[in-house]
Amino acid sequence: MEIILKPIITEKATNDSELRNRYTFEVTKGVNKIQIKKAVQEKYNVTVEKVRTQIYGPERSTKYTKKGIQKTKSKIVKKAIVQLSEGDSIDFYNNL
Repeated sequence: MEIILKPIITEKATNDSELRNRYTFEVTKGVNKIQIKKAVQEKYNVTVEKVRTQIYGPERSTKYTKKGIQKTKSKIVKKAIVQLSEGDSIDFYNNL
């Protein structure tokens, strides 16, 4: 089971990584903070100080079409904000 699905690279997350040394990842829904900490330390070879998690519920939407009302919802997303120790950093762009 893969714990870290992908890094989240938005304007807010990039600013947070540059100023506060925090990085944001999308993770599997059923994992806890200890598993996230171990996975980040093994994958990127850094020291993790703190892990914060957020669970975003599905977004529901309604579309009105010729065939009637179509109701949809998106998937549940769990994000982890990982704070690294001073001096450590992760470069997402060197492996492109």
